[in-house]
Amino acid sequence: MSKYSYEDSCSKEWIDYDIHGLAGVRLINPSLDDITTVTKQLGPLQSALSREPDIIVRFVKHLQISGLRYVDLYKNGFTEDGFYILQSKKKPVKVKVAFDQIGQQCEIVCESGLPAVPLLLAIVNLTVLKKDCVPLHASAFVHRGRGILVTGWAKGGKTEALLACSIHGAEYIGDEWILLRGDGQSMYGVPENIRLWAWHLEHLPAIRRQVKREALLLFKGIHWLDKMQQMLPNGRVANFSPVKYWREAMPALRRQMNVTMAPQRIFGRSIHSFEAKPETIFLLMNHEKPTIHVEQTDPLEIARRMIASIQYEQIPFMEHYMAFKFAFPHMKNPFVEQAPTLQHDILMRALQGKDAYTIYHPYPVNFSELYKAMQPFCETSASQMLTEKTI
Repeated sequence: MSKYSYEDSCSKEWIDYDIHGLAGVRLINPSLDDITTVTKQLGPLQSALSREPDIIVRFVKHLQISGLRYVDLYKNGFTEDGFYILQSKKKPVKVKVAFDQIGQQCEIVCESGLPAVPLLLAIVNLTVLKKDCVPLHASAFVHRGRGILVTGWAKGGKTEALLACSIHGAEYIGDEWILLRGDGQSMYGVPENIRLWAWHLEHLPAIRRQVKREALLLFKGIHWLDKMQQMLPNGRVANFSPVKYWREAMPALRRQMNVTMAPQRIFGRSIHSFEAKPETIFLLMNHEKPTIHVEQTDPLEIARRMIASIQYEQIPFMEHYMAFKFAFPHMKNPFVEQAPTLQHDILMRALQGKDAYTIYHPYPVNFSELYKAMQPFCETSASQMLTEKTI
């Protein structure tokens, strides 16, 4: 598997991304579309590297594969010279990934024009572990000078908390992935595009006005179809083929009720920096009750829960890594296999001693009610609140 020399930059067209000094990504021979694609994944973090890049993404017009043998049929495979990802988001791709190099200088070779570079952010998230930094599935913002970190399982309410507080002036740090230093003094956002669901837009009229009319009409049509099918009685009618197919199709239709936007479009002037000190930690969880409940929590309990979340989010990466080990049984990457231990150690140190709370809420959640529940804890530490009550 080929290695890239830093001196190659003299003769190659390239563009760099510096992920807060924690990981450097270099694109070799990208088209304008390729640059746009990677910027959607990593955010507007383009900056010339004064050091060797950690990750090389080399774009080619056509990636020739000879002697391919499948591992997971049509999803990935290998030849004598490397391992290939052949499917991404259910679309055929040709991407060569050097799994054995991750943690050192790692190279990804892919055909130009792909909608996304497979596993790019997952590899960035692993790379930052070497800088005593752990990636956390979270959102982050600054509210009245206080750094807030909001974490939880997928669809737990992280983005909703960020959006709810942004209405009241909170400054955006990041969403989806937050890089947290082991000393607990800094957190960094990876400002990738944000997915907004139709029900989010009902709470964000200014953002809703930016959405294309065609998309809003689509959401309205899907909502009407969903409402109509729920009104149909069960029994014989439900077994009628058109009704049955209609109901089976609704989950896929509901998944279309969203748009993606760059953070700059959503938060505008509320973006000043992608870095802050985490001072208050919220774990958000859905529950069946219609009310919102907040309780103080041991931050190390949150850390232990989130270790499971981090590893869950790595499943797509690990599926390909295990296929790589199947393809090359005498090869492995000790750094990748040590990652769970590193993640646990760094996260436990980072969250130790932090003000931490769990918020239980219904889903979907009312933005105004969520902010009202969070607001007192966003402005004052638990010790300060206790002192005020004593006085």
